[in-house]
Amino acid sequence: MDIDTTDSFSLKNKVIVVTGGTGILGGAFVKGISEAGGKLVIIGRNTEIGNQRAQEINANGGEAIFIACDVLDEEALISARDKILEKFGTIDGLVNGAGGNMPEGVLQNSDDVFSMNIEGMKKAMVLNIWGTIIPTQIFGAVMAKKGSGSIVNISSVSPKKVITKVLGYSMGKAAVDAYNQWFAVEMANRFGDSIRMNAIMPGFFLTEQNRTLLTNPDGTYTERGALVIKNTPFKRMGKPEELIGALIYLLSDASRFVTGTQLSVDGGFTVFSGV
Repeated sequence: MDIDTTDSFSLKNKVIVVTGGTGILGGAFVKGISEAGGKLVIIGRNTEIGNQRAQEINANGGEAIFIACDVLDEEALISARDKILEKFGTIDGLVNGAGGNMPEGVLQNSDDVFSMNIEGMKKAMVLNIWGTIIPTQIFGAVMAKKGSGSIVNISSVSPKKVITKVLGYSMGKAAVDAYNQWFAVEMANRFGDSIRMNAIMPGFFLTEQNRTLLTNPDGTYTERGALVIKNTPFKRMGKPEELIGALIYLLSDASRFVTGTQLSVDGGFTVFSGV
């Protein structure tokens, strides 16, 4: 049977939940989804930014709501799910955008590697992997029940190349990669092609979590930031809006035969040997 691809990249009338929607990358995600016609549920911990982003989308003719929520709080996510179903009646997609690094999960070069902050490493790892799994358990179940949906995780280049200092974050994202593939297969085995899970693998983008590692107060690059640029063939860092194309592709029907994959958006970082 022929497939109509006229509007395959459209998210018109699809209800998309974005965790981490108050972050820097999350801001690009919600903007791109709205422009593609999606109805937004912005989930995050920053109430001021979340409400502002929802109001901007609504003022520009889109449709969005903000729900303040911690992705590690299962009861709060269940409450959020109920509010979403009351407002929109369904969920069509989930972007697991919550995650990132934290000071406790960083091992500085001057630190004793055998006396690392174990609890800090655990905290960073838990945020990234369980902050992906728990929302999927709650919002994904709605999609499975209705028989269609797309879930997009946010991976990282850190499990592909050793990135010094950020051990907790790297372990968390490596776990996300394993989960991304495992859960995609489980969904296919149980639900056929109706529920898909994929990941975007960003390279280096300036966020609140990594800004002090990569840039100085005056905006110039730190030694670490300069090394990132040196090892990125495009010789620059990514711009948040450059993730939108990959996101819309994976959420939309354009990727209906794609599952368990990671789409790299890294300026060539992971394929460059440095030579």
